[in-house]
Amino acid sequence: MKNKSMRIQAILLAVIAVIALSICHPIIGAGAETAGSEADTTGKKVYFAGPLFNDAEKDYNLKIVTILESYGYEVFLPQRDGFLAPEIGEMTAEEKTKIIFEKDKDEVLKADIVFVNLDGRAPDEGACVELGIGYQAGKRCYGIKNDARAAELGMDINPMITGCLTKLFYNLDGEELIKSLEEYLKENSL
Repeated sequence: MKNKSMRIQAILLAVIAVIALSICHPIIGAGAETAGSEADTTGKKVYFAGPLFNDAEKDYNLKIVTILESYGYEVFLPQRDGFLAPEIGEMTAEEKTKIIFEKDKDEVLKADIVFVNLDGRAPDEGACVELGIGYQAGKRCYGIKNDARAAELGMDINPMITGCLTKLFYNLDGEELIKSLEEYLKENSL
């Protein structure tokens, strides 16, 4: 039963990503780079995607973003720079959804880089959609993970997610993961 539930969740994540790409494709197809084309490797605008539904997730996201910003990257962090549904005010759920989706999609498309926190038993659904939009638009995509929970047996991350990534920073020791990210940034650009 547990394996069936995990497979269903993995399929749902894939369906969400496909829907997002099909919705956004006409928008990003007009003049934007597409996957497989030569991407600009000099831009330093980052869209940071990840779970942001409790204080621990928000604190971790901010810790990674602070590191990126200390290396000169201009980072859009949705929990800080975007809209959170509970804070929007008196609107219908549909209105809030539209505002959040449009803002985050636009910021992904403005960015040069999509950097995704992939922690969780399964990566955050919204972050997966943002990654898909960025990948399709030809953005450089990076991931970070220090959580051993897996959505598929024998694989920590779905290949449809890792296939989008230029590089994955992965270490189950959180402090070592942070060190490896900082060491990489000392020697390389994202």
